[in-house]
Amino acid sequence: MAPMTQQTPTDERELPGEAEAWARLHRLIDEISPEDANEPGYFEEGWTAKDAIAHLGTWMARGATMLRQIAAGTYQEGEIDVDAENARFLDAMRDVPLDTVHLQAAAAHNELLSAWAQLPEVTPAAAYWVRKAGPEHYAEHLPRLEAWMEELKRRAR
Repeated sequence: MAPMTQQTPTDERELPGEAEAWARLHRLIDEISPEDANEPGYFEEGWTAKDAIAHLGTWMARGATMLRQIAAGTYQEGEIDVDAENARFLDAMRDVPLDTVHLQAAAAHNELLSAWAQLPEVTPAAAYWVRKAGPEHYAEHLPRLEAWMEELKRRAR
């Protein structure tokens, strides 16, 4: 995964580029029509733009849960099968309407940032989860999502 920014954080809780990446994602979510949201092609595997947004929202929710477990001292380190989690999340969110997916992503974003801010200390596990679920993750998906939205706009002309 490429680094999201070359900025050096001034403190360990700073998430460089987070506000900008979220604003870009939120702008895309606001611009997408329900018809375009359900058009397969975001990924070759048939993902739609709505699937991509749901993917980001579910990972933010998962990250917030992990950060809350870390704060509570109940987190257990372990390998995650990312592909299996992606499939599970995709299946769970596939039939959810776009407006609900948008609300879920916004709520999960708020929860992730809240859980991050409330950590008593930033542990390696916490840093991992904020990278996995936070701004680096959505910045990773933004270029393709923006390109897919442009492609859909060109098709509609």
